[in-house]
Amino acid sequence: MHSRIAGLLLSAGLASAQALAPASTPQASDVDSVFSRWTHDTPGCAVGIAAGGTRVLERAYGMADLERDVPNAPDTIFEAGSVSKQFTAMAVLLLARDGKLSLDDPVRKYVPEVPDYGSPLTIRHLLTHTSGLRDWGSIEAIAGWPRTSRVYTHAHVLDIVSRQKALNFTPGTHWSYSNTGYNLAAIIVSRVSGKPFSEFTSERIFKPLGMTRTSWRDDFTRVVKHRAIAYDRRPDGYHQDMPFENVHGNGGLLTTVGDLLRWNANFDAPLVGDAALVKQEQARGTFTDGREHDYAFGLFLGTYRGVREVSHSGTTASYQAFLARYPDQHVSVAVLCNAGEANATLFAHRMADVYLGSALAALVAVPIGPGPPPPFRGPSSDELKSYVGRYVSDEAETEFTIVGDGDRLVLKQRPDVALPMQPVAADAFMVSRIGTVTFMRNASGGVTQLSVKQGRVWDLRFQRQD
Repeated sequence: MHSRIAGLLLSAGLASAQALAPASTPQASDVDSVFSRWTHDTPGCAVGIAAGGTRVLERAYGMADLERDVPNAPDTIFEAGSVSKQFTAMAVLLLARDGKLSLDDPVRKYVPEVPDYGSPLTIRHLLTHTSGLRDWGSIEAIAGWPRTSRVYTHAHVLDIVSRQKALNFTPGTHWSYSNTGYNLAAIIVSRVSGKPFSEFTSERIFKPLGMTRTSWRDDFTRVVKHRAIAYDRRPDGYHQDMPFENVHGNGGLLTTVGDLLRWNANFDAPLVGDAALVKQEQARGTFTDGREHDYAFGLFLGTYRGVREVSHSGTTASYQAFLARYPDQHVSVAVLCNAGEANATLFAHRMADVYLGSALAALVAVPIGPGPPPPFRGPSSDELKSYVGRYVSDEAETEFTIVGDGDRLVLKQRPDVALPMQPVAADAFMVSRIGTVTFMRNASGGVTQLSVKQGRVWDLRFQRQD
């Protein structure tokens, strides 16, 4: 770092690290080198590390507020994105332990706004991403209103869910990441406990753990002191990129790296719940046929360089986050950033490289596979005419107009969206921001509808109107 402010910030971070760290802790310079690009001219990150049950380092880099020259500090509050999901899962598990609900209760018992899809859809399915529920944010992106483009609330989530005529798959048979499930889980906690979700989690999780700087972004207009502003880097410099929405439970946790380390410590020495409960939260999920997958309750179970890793990443607007625990080595790493281009997962793994050392397996070069296949030739200009028309979806409350433009198709959407359609297979086109658009034909070969598919929406139908 090359400024007086940044230098003072590094000095403060070093003092904090020296106060916390045992003699065997790696040098602060090992950490600084990972975050060296974040200066007084940029947003940045905070990092916290715990080893052997002790917080050994908390440091910060870059600026929390570029307009007012406020630097990030170890106790700066960031938004944790989907790292938040493990807290929502714990809230549900606490209610289950209280006997107030069962993980295998049908969701519609508590949220009748969810349509009856003819197959059991349970709370367990919500928490393990095996519900088949379409991600509401993806639906709204297809509709032309992606998250951060307008204010969303849980009422909007319920309205969007109520209009979905189908699931991605039969609950319990596949895995598909869905923020919808965790918003519904937060709503269930509130309805069962009789308290706002934020109040329940504060009383049962945050206060017992001493997480004094943690809350939920359930009202984005609320003043939160010491909160970092999130920034997106564009050709002309940094722009604010904040999550102006009130949905939470899927994300929306406002917290610090120190508070996240306090939470991780609960898995080794539970103050919230007990050994059985924290073990349950880390239990690998299963499909209906008994196969296991690598998602527990708000946590991914995997490995990093041969070492067991319990983790989750998070992204909301331009906040980036990663929280990892290496249970066999008793090491935890928390990284929170307010820069859209920051790779919090990479930074956390660089910290793991420093603090796990010889426990890690050697890096192995991954062979480069074959190049991409040649581009699909696609239909001729005359063949493209069969797709031209207007297509409407009641589920996404939007319509697409497909028009010809010489030897290509363009998807138009109100008010001024025009997206080129790249042919990728017979009757199938890739469309930026929308996903794969596949035209469906009737028995006579006429195009009658189209289907949109992307990672969290597997088959959203639009009916042809003309």
